[in-house]
Amino acid sequence: MYRCLVLAGALCASALPAAAQMQRAFPQDALRGDIVIGIPPVISVNGRSAQLAPGARIRDLNNMLALSASISGARFTAHYTIDTSGQVRDVWILRPDEIAKQPWPTTPEQAQAWAFDPTAQTWTKR
Repeated sequence: MYRCLVLAGALCASALPAAAQMQRAFPQDALRGDIVIGIPPVISVNGRSAQLAPGARIRDLNNMLALSASISGARFTAHYTIDTSGQVRDVWILRPDEIAKQPWPTTPEQAQAWAFDPTAQTWTKR
């Protein structure tokens, strides 16, 4: 019984790196920006002050939830969404392979002018 548990744990641990590299599906309204986490809920998006919405979710490189207080002072490139009150609702910290996907809109105006392919997770300029 004990050996089965050890084997199951080892198999689960070996599957984690593969699962972490799965393609994440970002919503069409996600913008790309450089984010600096200040003293929560204050953050900086592309050098401008912003605020995390109540209940905002930050996903790390492995798509796990990260608490804003635990990454205070961190700087990273991310995709993020804005709620109706103008606060940052969701943040996905990007891996290098995700950053390499170019272009990605940084403003709502760009997102409206470009075409999004949700399957390939790519944008094309019209």
